[in-house]
Amino acid sequence: MRHTAIIIEDEYLAAEELLKMLSVHPEIEVLAIADSVASALEQIEKNKPQLLFLDINLNGSSGFDILEKLDEVPLVIFVTAYDQYALKAFEVSALDYLLKPINPQRLSETIQKVKKQFLPTEQKEPRLSIEKRIFIKDGEQCFFVPLVEVHLVESVGNYARVYYGNNKPLLHKSLNYLEEKLPESHFFRANRQYLINIHFIQNINSYFNNTLQVEMPDGIKIEISQRQSVKFKELMGV
Repeated sequence: MRHTAIIIEDEYLAAEELLKMLSVHPEIEVLAIADSVASALEQIEKNKPQLLFLDINLNGSSGFDILEKLDEVPLVIFVTAYDQYALKAFEVSALDYLLKPINPQRLSETIQKVKKQFLPTEQKEPRLSIEKRIFIKDGEQCFFVPLVEVHLVESVGNYARVYYGNNKPLLHKSLNYLEEKLPESHFFRANRQYLINIHFIQNINSYFNNTLQVEMPDGIKIEISQRQSVKFKELMGV
């Protein structure tokens, strides 16, 4: 199976080098190369790629600016020479983060992650049952967490903070991974940062630009993104 991609890179030689490296991975089909925020948005709208290889520094702008303008975000792999952006990259749920100069083995590992994202449902690992308990070791503390008691999961870099009762342990798993593992009957992806347990929602309010805001336990208010608000309304009959 081939997966479509766009390279967003303002340095011509770097873009060509990445294109050459991807040529040994026939499962990735590069549809276009963009060198600015404007051209990237144009190419994304035109080609509807499944994947972005996204530089962070773009002629004085930021790759994050592109993501903020998209209603529907493809899988994102950040490619940059600066590792100080890594935490923010994972906060927006990037699939991976490659440092320049790109190591071919590291790129191969990233391509394997891409392929796993597009496995047919029947080939993916089954979701956890809501009756399950998960084990979390956070520093010196250990927790056996009943999923049915988890009301919120927050992305914190490449970790996830799990809210249940008065506890908030950190789990060394990404929010994207947990979205695939937690039961869909209970957990909904509100935005890039949060998964919410819909059974703990205390209030639903209209918000800006036709989005919704939900109130969770402890007065925590979570904005549901514009794209996810449409899905949420259909799910909840709002």
